[in-house]
Amino acid sequence: MKTTFRKKLLVTLVASMWLPLVASAADADLMKKIEDLSRELQALKSQVTANEQKAAAQAQPPAPAQAAELADLKRQVTKLEDKSLSKWLSVGGDYRFRIDSLKGQTKTFTDVNATFANAQSALQADFFGNPSAVAGSSRYFGALEAGSMSTAGALTALMGFAQGMNGVATYEQAQTFLANPMNAGMVQGMGGFAATVPAYKPKNTTLYSNRFGLDLSAKALQDVTVNAHLNMYKVFGSQSEGAITNAGSAPFFADRVGAFDGTIGHVPSNSYLNVDRVYATWSNIADEPIWVSVGRRPSTGGAPSNLRENRPTPGNGGTPALLVDYAFDGMTVGYAPDIDGWPGAYAKICYGRGFENGFTDSSGNSLKDTDMLGVAIIPIDTDPLRVWLQWNRGMNIFDAPAMSNTYFGNTAASTNLGDIDWFGVGFMSTFKDIGPGKLNVFGDLGVSRTHPNNNVSAQFGFQGLMTGTFFDPHAPTSKTGTAIALGLRYDLPSNSKFGFEYNHGSKNWITFAPAADDLWTAKAGTRGDVYEAYFIQELDHKPISSYFSKAFFRVGVQYYNFDYTGSNNWVGAPVAISDVNGQMMTTTPLENATNLYATFEVKF
Repeated sequence: MKTTFRKKLLVTLVASMWLPLVASAADADLMKKIEDLSRELQALKSQVTANEQKAAAQAQPPAPAQAAELADLKRQVTKLEDKSLSKWLSVGGDYRFRIDSLKGQTKTFTDVNATFANAQSALQADFFGNPSAVAGSSRYFGALEAGSMSTAGALTALMGFAQGMNGVATYEQAQTFLANPMNAGMVQGMGGFAATVPAYKPKNTTLYSNRFGLDLSAKALQDVTVNAHLNMYKVFGSQSEGAITNAGSAPFFADRVGAFDGTIGHVPSNSYLNVDRVYATWSNIADEPIWVSVGRRPSTGGAPSNLRENRPTPGNGGTPALLVDYAFDGMTVGYAPDIDGWPGAYAKICYGRGFENGFTDSSGNSLKDTDMLGVAIIPIDTDPLRVWLQWNRGMNIFDAPAMSNTYFGNTAASTNLGDIDWFGVGFMSTFKDIGPGKLNVFGDLGVSRTHPNNNVSAQFGFQGLMTGTFFDPHAPTSKTGTAIALGLRYDLPSNSKFGFEYNHGSKNWITFAPAADDLWTAKAGTRGDVYEAYFIQELDHKPISSYFSKAFFRVGVQYYNFDYTGSNNWVGAPVAISDVNGQMMTTTPLENATNLYATFEVKF
């Protein structure tokens, strides 16, 4: 029996040694078949061309036999072309190397997260150093006016305070909670553990990053296509987003706390290749200019951000970058009628899900899904002029997305804060023969309007939708904000391009653009002013992979001047930067920031 087993083992080992050779041979056979098929197709095309030229030279119809031979050759060519991958599948992509140099100026504030950590650490140390239930034994809350607590009582009170906070869901409950003398004393006592962070100048002189994208487009059936975009985005020497989140300290902005579903692949994180977009589109429904598309949507990098990124106009799948830059899963129904005087006009209704809650039950999970509904009307879409009108509504807005390993730990949505309406109107236009080149200009106007419900976020100190500050809840009130984006780019025949852009957001402006290609924070959501100047130089080399292939360098600078706190954050009310002086805050308040950057990019 042992001899039989040894023989089987020997046979298995010898066979396994040949497996790579067999696989290699199979690959070689496949490549040979592809090469033979390509040569056969080229030979048939040449033969068809020669026969057609011969018939034309004779200036008379070919003989029946010759005509049949020619028709047969054409059928063979068509059959071989139908087998070709290029008939139904196109592949493209992009690569970007980028270097950034960032610096800023903060304001003095009290770090909420560090303050709670200090309190917990101090009270634990006090208890373990003197585990006592004797009234007044606490070093921190033993005084009569502080409640004459013991070391055990003070630690228990802190834990009870934290648990009680988590049970607060509404504005009225928050008022009741803070009015409780025990809780009010604990809030006041927190001042003794305050982690005050003096103003400082954060900087990162050299931040290198790689970004890679792969595009696939498959024609599955007549009028049915599937498009996909895979991408990876990471900084050199790291497999996390810590380089842009101020790792170890309070982050600067809510949209740069960590990577989550709406931003993965759009802010630096790791080297995983993510499915950024994948959607199926059915066009020409009932032989009408109607289309339906469903999947992970092309809802990032919309107009006019394509100008500074040196990309073509997004087409009918994009959304205005001032209002939305978020990787949504959803669907679209569109209609593009042929109307005289309105070239390229189309309209569409879009739906997306920004947060999926999962199962709900009667035990307390009252969260609702966060959805987005949008209507876009593009009355003109031509090379010289593109105009858009947009309305979006975000419903059941969450207080925090699901993120892992952030400064606040693993975060998750804990409540719905209400709804937000957005309205936008904008244009892009190109003027040719302006001097030696052409001038591209754009203008975009956005308005946001919040509709808060009665809920507050316990994990953010009872702040609501654009209302209240930490431990200071305010009654829910609607807030209206405005924003503008203006810009131009001048293109020279030498493939040199000079651009300038300006953004301004008001005190109560809020957008939905955490996936924007800005490292500090999405400039579209800034409450203040952002200035950006850039230069692009394309290489004058012949494209090979496709007609649209190109490589270019881009250098630029962004300068942020913040008027209010909370840019790109809908939790809590904005505070004037000039008034910030030690208040309790969850994020580090920036007064101004600069980003110098340079890229080398290849589109294929």
